[in-house]
Formats: sequence, C-alpha cells, structure tokens
Amino acid sequence: MKFLENLPRFVFFTGKGGVGKTSVACATALTLARAGMHVLLVSTDPASNVGQVFGVTIGNNVTPIQEVPGLSALEIDPEQAAEAYRERIIAPVRGLLPETELASIAEGLSGSCTTEIASFDEFTNLLADDLAYAEYDHIVFDTAPTGHTIRLLQLPGSWTDFLETGKGDPSCLGPLSGLEKHKQVYAKALQALTDPARTRLVLVSRAQTSSLTEIERTYRELGEIGIGGGYVVLNGVLPPAAGEEELAQALRAREAAAVAAMPGSVAALPRDVLDLKPGNMVGIPALETLFAAAGAGMPPGAAADAEVEDAPLAALVNEVELDGHGLVMCMGKGGVGKTTVAAAIAVALAKRGHPVHLTTTDPAAHLTETLQGSTPGLKVSRIDPDAAIQEYRSHVMETKGRSLDDEGRAALAEDLMSPCTDEVAVFRQFSRVVQESRRHFVVIDTAPTGHTLLLLDATGSYHREISRQVGGTMGFVTPLMRLQDPAQTKVVLVTLAETTPVLEAEVLQDDLERAGIHPWAWVINNSIAAAHPQSPFLRARAASEIEQIAKVQTLTDRVALIPMLPEEPVGEDRLSALTALSTQPA
Repeated sequence: MKFLENLPRFVFFTGKGGVGKTSVACATALTLARAGMHVLLVSTDPASNVGQVFGVTIGNNVTPIQEVPGLSALEIDPEQAAEAYRERIIAPVRGLLPETELASIAEGLSGSCTTEIASFDEFTNLLADDLAYAEYDHIVFDTAPTGHTIRLLQLPGSWTDFLETGKGDPSCLGPLSGLEKHKQVYAKALQALTDPARTRLVLVSRAQTSSLTEIERTYRELGEIGIGGGYVVLNGVLPPAAGEEELAQALRAREAAAVAAMPGSVAALPRDVLDLKPGNMVGIPALETLFAAAGAGMPPGAAADAEVEDAPLAALVNEVELDGHGLVMCMGKGGVGKTTVAAAIAVALAKRGHPVHLTTTDPAAHLTETLQGSTPGLKVSRIDPDAAIQEYRSHVMETKGRSLDDEGRAALAEDLMSPCTDEVAVFRQFSRVVQESRRHFVVIDTAPTGHTLLLLDATGSYHREISRQVGGTMGFVTPLMRLQDPAQTKVVLVTLAETTPVLEAEVLQDDLERAGIHPWAWVINNSIAAAHPQSPFLRARAASEIEQIAKVQTLTDRVALIPMLPEEPVGEDRLSALTALSTQPA
C-alpha cells in the first residue's frame, strides 16, 4: 500500500459517506499494530461505528482493543464531550455563583454549537497535546463524511481568526479567561494539520463519479487552508472473481469510465486500489483481508440461496401520494443513496401531477448531477450554509442592530462572525422548507446521520425555547412538532444490506424515537440479492445481505428494496424506472 509508506504520526481518512473510510482506517490501524506500533484509532464522526467493526464498546475514553496488542480506540461522542465540556467550565465557579446564574451558563452551553465545539476541542487536543498522547507512534483518524470533515478541519483556522481579530465573546467557548489557551491550542493544531511531515491526508473513494468528484472538491478545499500531499484509495473495486455476467460487466465498465474521468488534481496523486470482498468488513478476521487481493478465501456456502421477496419503491410512493401534500425526509448514513431515493420519490410525485419541492441539507449533495435536467412540477434547491449564514447575518443586523449605535452595531457584527452562527442559520432555512409542506409535497435529502442529528438538536432546542416563552398563553406549532406528526411528515431511512449501515440506521431510528419522531419506512438500496446474480462471488455478496434484509423487516412495517443496477440511476428516465422496478426476476 503506497499510503502506508513512510507514514507520519497523524493519518486522516476522509471521503464521501459510504465509501469505506471506517473499514480502511480500521484495517490501517490493525496493520500498524500488527507491525509492533502503538496506535490510537480515533473517530471524529458523530455517527461513529468503529466499535461495531471491532465488536467492542468504545466511547469517549481511550479503550484498548484486547485482541490486538498495541491498538487502542476512541470515539469522540458529541454528547459525552459536550457534558464534560460544560462541567469543565461550570465546576470552577460552582459554589461561588448563585444557582440561577449557573443554570443560565448551562443553558448557554446546551446548543448544538457547544456540542460541535466540545467535539472539536477533543480533536484539537489530540493534535496539540504531545505529552498526553506521547505513547502512540501513530494516531489514525476515521473522519465523518466530507462536508462535516471539511468543517472540522477548517475550524482551527476559523476560531484562530475569530479570536485573533475580535474581542468576541462566543458563549459556547465559555469564560473569556480561557480564550488565550484556546488560541494556543488551535494554532498548534493547525500547524500539525498543515505539516506533511506530521500529517497524511488519505482520500478514500469508490470507483464512482460522485465519489471521485467529492474527493477532488475535498482536496481542493483543504488545500486552501494548507492541508495537502494527499493519497487516494479506491475501495471496493469489482475484482475478476466476480465473473463475466451482464451485471458484473456493466459494473466494471461503469467503474472504468469513472476512473478514466477522474479529476486531474486527484488523478495525479499516489493511488492504491482495494478489491471488493465477498463478505462484510466486520470483525478482525475480515479486516485482515481488506488489503489482500479478492478471490482467495471465498466464504463457505458462497453460492447459498439468496432470493428475496418483492418490495418495490413504487408501493411507498403510492402511500405518500394519498395525502396530497406533506414532508418526506430521507435520512441515513452517508453514501447509502439518500440523494437517489429522495430524487426518485420527488420525480415520481411530480410526474403524477403534484407540485414538489426537492431540497437538500447535505453540504456534499449532488442533486443536479442526479437529476441531469428539469422535470415539470419539480422545484429543486439546496440549503447552502454560506448563503444561509450571510442571509442570517444581514437579517440580524437589519432587525436587532437597527436600534443600536455604531459601537453596538460593530460589536453585534463581530459576534455574528463567530462560527457558532452556522447551525442557527441553516436551521432557519430548514424551518422554512418544513413549513412549505403544508401546501404541497416537500422531499428533503438530508446530510449524513451525525450532521442531521445536530440539525434536529437545533430543531429541538428551538421547540423548547418557544415552549418556555409562550407557555400556555397561546397555541403554536414548531418545526419539531411537524416532524413528530405522522400525518405531516414521513421519515424514510435509507440503508444498504450490510451490517454497519443497518446498525447505523437502527441507532438513528432509536435517536429519532427519543425525539418523538417515528420513522415511517426503510429503503434498502443497491441490493445485490435483489439483482439475482449468477456468479459465485456475487452470490456470496448476495447471501451476506439476507440476514440484514431480515433484520430490517423486524424494525419496520414498510420496506422497499432497490436492486443493484447495471447503470447508475441518474436522469429523469432512470429515476422514474426506480419506482417502476420489481425485485423479482423476469
């Protein structure tokens, strides 16, 4: 593996959701530990599944992997990090300040911004605190999907700039007395990130156009803040062992075309290619095969029966249409096909004569590429964080700032430059879209799970604040109340028939249930079993799906199954075909 040669201390794996970053990061950490290194594997993904891959419980504390001497892991849990962060700020003044003031400080530290900053603090300490983590030869970072990761890696510079240029008092950072320490830590973290002798960036992708486009964008944006010298890993490439049946040939041709058209900046980087394996990358024995060629070690019973029952996406669309209007939210782990499913549902409803608004909250979404044109009756938009932030700042200055003097307006403008404003600004646009669903159909392609949960946290915080202010004096309806009402909102969880994506979606369903939001249906996308392959290799992949399909059927009353297709479902015609497909063989 080229990316393992002369490896510096810090290694970052990033890329579009669902490309196998966690598998590659875990296999890398395992390989280094087997070579006698002391390794810390860190997940910065709010929806981490490193623990699931190794079959152990990993949390916000460094946890040794008992089966692998020298390897420890850490999942930066946003809620645990936020709670510890609040305690660090409040503990020194507990007993010195009245309880009412302590409660006010805690309330100011309860939003999604604080959650982000708390996780970010843990991340920067790993880069900047050489003494605390001196025992590790390598620290391997399994990052969140690219949109969230770019935000995370940009934060050292964002906060450094904010603290250097302003008198800012961002409440999520706590008392001003600690800001000097923050500046030093953030500056040191930024130095580590931008030093190729200390940090290696590994861009993980599938041999797919959207994934390759995404790593090019990531490489370019990270290059703008001084992070460069990247390596490319093409993961899950169909091997010769998959045979020569029509599906295999079509998938190989699609992969070859995507790689041939790879953007020049990333095509020039050192590259490794990892074959698709017949089984799932869960457990140490499976991880040890990831860097080996496919074909050897075909699992027993590879050609076992892998037939599935018919479960067309059209059946879900028929039920959605009965309401005449409403909100459909497609959620799930990155890379499972939320954008495709959302677009297919929206196109189907529009072609049936309904006005539809299709939008996305995903910074890395590709709605335009997926649709490849316009459909009568379908409006397409994107909740752009940069545009939302600018609009929010202008709105606050024109309203709250109107009655202030010049000094007050300057202070307000400075406060609005805090990175804390981002989630608030995006939430405002999200709320507007939710309101539209009272009149017509709105289909939302959400960001990957962790980012979406932060958005829902902002929605819940807003609901609690409105409830506190209004009390029982008047009626009100918040966005959260609309999401909780099954007559107004249908949440569709999108997954793949693989262990980790199904576990991830199950955890998401539990999180939503705790927020009073009951998922309406699940969609299993890109199922090889539903495509009825013939070669032993592909039948082995199909057989590995059956258990996961059965598990999904125990978690929900509605399931749709979309087969793996020879051609990517892009453009109106192919998207329409998704809602006309049967999973039964002809």
